[in-house]
Amino acid sequence: MQNMNSKLPQVSTTIFTVMSKLASQHDAINLSQGFPNFGASPKLIDLVTQAMQKGYNQYAPMPGLPSLREIIAHKTNSLYESNYNPETEVTVTSGATQAIFTIIAAFVHPGDEVIVFKPAYDSYEPSIELYGGTIVPVQLSAPYFNVDWQDVASKITSKTKMIIINTPHNPTGSVLSKDDMLQLEKLLKNTDIILLSDEVYEHIIFDEQQHQSAARFPGLVERSFITGSFGKTFHTTGWKMGYCLAPEALMVEFRKVHQYNVFCTSHPMQYALAEYLKTPDHYLSLPDFYQKKRDLFLSLLKDSRFTFSPAPGTYFQILGYSKITDEGDMAFAERLTKEHKIASIPISVFNLNQQDDKVLRFCFAKTEDTIKRAADILCGI
Repeated sequence: MQNMNSKLPQVSTTIFTVMSKLASQHDAINLSQGFPNFGASPKLIDLVTQAMQKGYNQYAPMPGLPSLREIIAHKTNSLYESNYNPETEVTVTSGATQAIFTIIAAFVHPGDEVIVFKPAYDSYEPSIELYGGTIVPVQLSAPYFNVDWQDVASKITSKTKMIIINTPHNPTGSVLSKDDMLQLEKLLKNTDIILLSDEVYEHIIFDEQQHQSAARFPGLVERSFITGSFGKTFHTTGWKMGYCLAPEALMVEFRKVHQYNVFCTSHPMQYALAEYLKTPDHYLSLPDFYQKKRDLFLSLLKDSRFTFSPAPGTYFQILGYSKITDEGDMAFAERLTKEHKIASIPISVFNLNQQDDKVLRFCFAKTEDTIKRAADILCGI
């Protein structure tokens, strides 16, 4: 194996794993990796248990249980005035990351260009590279991470196969507005460009804003894959349960890859989610639930030396530290973990040429006690 030729020679262990390991080694509060430290709904867990006991433990249908696909379509159509067909335009996936990988695998050919907004969730680019695609980055900058659509327009060429958007956005917590989506819709009109809209935080949006799903815009729906996550919505990230929406012609190609990738997802969990989704408050209550956590976190930091604009969405908050030190964000994040016992995520690792805006990402999907202990540490720096 001396001549093994890596397809991803530049890829190393993700920053999430690196910082979580460092947090564990130094007994630090882990606000780095994006997962809640509180439990899922006992009712949802009971529903999974009941499904297992009833014998739903073998393969599920390849595209997902009909009952779950029906309620996903109903939820989406009700929220965004769309018209997805559960039989042909909804597929249940092993988390949103698997859906994203499958979309890229199905459509990106060698030489195709894919526009990616940076900082970007770190699964996008390796997937594009695996299939010979060329990443065309559009760099966003702190503190607001707004999109310059003229810059985007200048990056579109005859080779542009796909644009990937993520709203609400990981890692920055920013959201795309209605005007952003209308500009994107106008930009893509009369093209064959596919839009991959990563909307896993669709129900975690604050200050009475509406989530601007691609499903709301006819000119985007016709060319869009939309990915969602039950893990993010129902505090069950370890279940790796998600879904994908797309017009039938696109979904046909998606399922060709999906069936040979994972074939299907957890059968008993699908039964449980189909039942749990019948109560809309289980997801409609999330904005208030997480905004209270965001507001608590920021209220406790108001007298600290960190700077911030309240995150419009997700359960991540960006904090600027330029008033504290001129260290690079990776060095400062490591020092915070080792010396102050609190772990975060440096944003430069997601940026073009490791652009360092002197900001860190903190996850506030934590218990009130954890948030208070974390804020005490940060206020002492």
